[in-house]
Amino acid sequence: MNPGERDYSAFVTKLKAANIDALYYGGYHTELGLIARQMREQGLNAQILSGDALNTQEFWSITGDAGEGLLFTFAPDPRAKPEAKAIVDRFKAEGYDPEGYTLYTYAAIQIWAQAVTKAGSLDIEKVQDALHSGEFSSVIGPLTFDKQGDRTTADYTWYEWTKGTYVEVGDAKPKS
Repeated sequence: MNPGERDYSAFVTKLKAANIDALYYGGYHTELGLIARQMREQGLNAQILSGDALNTQEFWSITGDAGEGLLFTFAPDPRAKPEAKAIVDRFKAEGYDPEGYTLYTYAAIQIWAQAVTKAGSLDIEKVQDALHSGEFSSVIGPLTFDKQGDRTTADYTWYEWTKGTYVEVGDAKPKS
């Protein structure tokens, strides 16, 4: 399989011959949309699971009803956070729904600006040190980072495509 292909029928035929119960796809929504549609056209009703690339309405425009019941993981919808209300309202007033990574990108710029202010410099090492030294306010809530620059908290949840939209259906954290 190659990204950008339009015909995945040979791949789907192999999946069907293997009598799979589930398919986890780690690629982009455009290819998976076509795969899902072609699976359903061939009568393969295996559960389809994927990751965060499916948090876009464009996915349903590719799959139509073939996307019904597909599951994917992503962080809880940041549009629902109280910290995001003002910017979400501004985006929507402009005719744009800030789905997917929009608010995460906005938060990254907010945090970078706060770190630059805290560092008093645009020097990358000073900004990096500032990022590792405290909590930052953002449209997705307060964030802190470890020594490697990774977030110290990360939440994931399951979403299901149903009737042309995706809805949160449950916590994706492993049970201990």
